[in-house]
Amino acid sequence: MLRRLVVTALATTATAALAASPTALAASPLPLPPLPLLDGGTSSSPDHLTVTVTHNAETDGTYELECHPAGGNHPQILQACDRLDRLTTRRADLFAPVPPDARCTMIYGGGATARVTGTWAGRPVDTTFSRRNGCEMARWDTFVPLLPGAR
Repeated sequence: MLRRLVVTALATTATAALAASPTALAASPLPLPPLPLLDGGTSSSPDHLTVTVTHNAETDGTYELECHPAGGNHPQILQACDRLDRLTTRRADLFAPVPPDARCTMIYGGGATARVTGTWAGRPVDTTFSRRNGCEMARWDTFVPLLPGAR
């Protein structure tokens, strides 16, 4: 809604300026600022996540991931950014935990844990992952390759 209002206002102003003088827009000394994203960030602020993996053998460690533009020391930067982009939807909490009333199989997937902190799509992120039951394993697997695959 906010974006629609801003775009409409800019279009109306530009149309009026162009009608008054066809060269008015080209002669404008001030560049237009970038439009705000729906989440409140700007297109110039990169998404940055810190992923700390423990109890997962050779993948234990802390990894930095930046997207838009891509960077960091994560072992699969482009794949992780692509996966997160595909999972991101408006108004949904991508990193929401498993609901407390969820019915989960009691299959134990190992002692691996991960903590993800930072900012994604303009929202703060501070969440943990585990493989202690079927729901948590499914949640973890959804985030591969941000998180390492099961060993």
